[in-house]
Amino acid sequence: MTAGNYKEALKDPVFNMISQAAQNINVDAYVIGGFVRDYLLQRGNKQDIDIVCIGSGIALAQEVKKLLPNSTKISTFKNYGTAMIKTDELELEFVGARKESYDRNSRNPVVEDGTLEDDQNRRDFTINAMAFSLQAENYGYLLDPFNGTDDLLSKVIKTPLDPDITYSDDPLRMLRAIRFASQLDFSIDPVSFESIKSNAERIKIITNERIVTELHKIIACDQPSHGFLLLEKSGLLELILPELTALKGIEEVEGQTHKDNFYHTLEVVDNISRHTDDIWLRWAALLHDIGKAPTKRFNKKVGWTFHGHEFKGSKMVYQLFKRLRMPLNDKMKFVQKLVRMSSRPIAVIDEAATDSAVRRLIHDAGEHIEQLMTLCEADITTKNLKRFKKYHSNFQKVRDKMVEVEERDHVRNFQPPVTGEEIMTTFQLKPCREIGIIKAAIKEAILDGDIPNEHDAAYALMLRKGKELGLKTA
Repeated sequence: MTAGNYKEALKDPVFNMISQAAQNINVDAYVIGGFVRDYLLQRGNKQDIDIVCIGSGIALAQEVKKLLPNSTKISTFKNYGTAMIKTDELELEFVGARKESYDRNSRNPVVEDGTLEDDQNRRDFTINAMAFSLQAENYGYLLDPFNGTDDLLSKVIKTPLDPDITYSDDPLRMLRAIRFASQLDFSIDPVSFESIKSNAERIKIITNERIVTELHKIIACDQPSHGFLLLEKSGLLELILPELTALKGIEEVEGQTHKDNFYHTLEVVDNISRHTDDIWLRWAALLHDIGKAPTKRFNKKVGWTFHGHEFKGSKMVYQLFKRLRMPLNDKMKFVQKLVRMSSRPIAVIDEAATDSAVRRLIHDAGEHIEQLMTLCEADITTKNLKRFKKYHSNFQKVRDKMVEVEERDHVRNFQPPVTGEEIMTTFQLKPCREIGIIKAAIKEAILDGDIPNEHDAAYALMLRKGKELGLKTA
């Protein structure tokens, strides 16, 4: 990985078209940022590519459009001086080289036209400031003014200029530093990390939507704990997700302690990330124990307790999502549900996995039963190998029991064998509370195993229950 020519990186015909278009309107153009970084890291082909030119990015994009098929779409953003072209395989963003200056109370810079050097100076990290030339005379040549290639080899995140200026100007870069360290398994330069710690409070000027975008990317990493540990050590996590930092620490009373639920949570997130890419299931793992901090109590007879932490945690999920402006839709409800039910499979094991307990688990979890079981298995973080095997063996028994019960009783998408309309017709009723009482009695009887999930048995119970309620058949 050295300075020199990297024509091989630009073998896609679109780069030659951009080079030709730049010549047509007499501007210099460069591929810059993530595409260059990922090529040098051999991380595969990056589909979104940044093109910077010494001149108008919009004019260059329009010229490139002339050389592409008529079906190719171009979008221009005059307020930002940028344009985007989407082909079948690539997303190209064009911008003119610029220099920036910042007001302390905003991350939105004052922008002026600049040179390539100005543009590279304003980049967040050395590994993102490298560029490949698209000029005919030095096509594919690497321009690396801050020795980004050395930092790639050293696996370090470092800012091109004074980190205090870089992070204070745009505090989102602090999260980006941690996100790149997590994604690439890099470390953050010690001077840079100290700057993040001293500038952490500046994150408050960043919108929650932008913060969440970076959090999503950290959670999506192969080992999310890397990023969350850096967030905690930097002081950023306390400002963004205080519900997690509240789990830190171990208290001791009368010689009795409890585990550190913060580090346990990070283990659970890493565990589940080995089995799923579902970002919302990973969020459920991250938040599954947040109710433990406000429900922690010490009882002389039983030690530390966290009674009702699942229910408390599910309520906190809504508050957290609302504060961070995350979607208050089915995604949030999914996370809430898994947090609320996160101990249920364990309770089923404690009840010796009876048919009744398993039926209720399947019914209550519904279509999310598999995700719930995955979460609960990820929650096993004991270092005792014998205990670890025992817990997993118990969960497998529950899974086997679930298959057996579902095949027999069809509980997963439970629909009562007797409908409300049938109850109304049988007893000549209009809508009333008695209908709900009868339907609930049938459901409970099926889940308890008192009657099979069949129409005739449910109908017979309906008649008996109706008689108890003083109802008469037609």
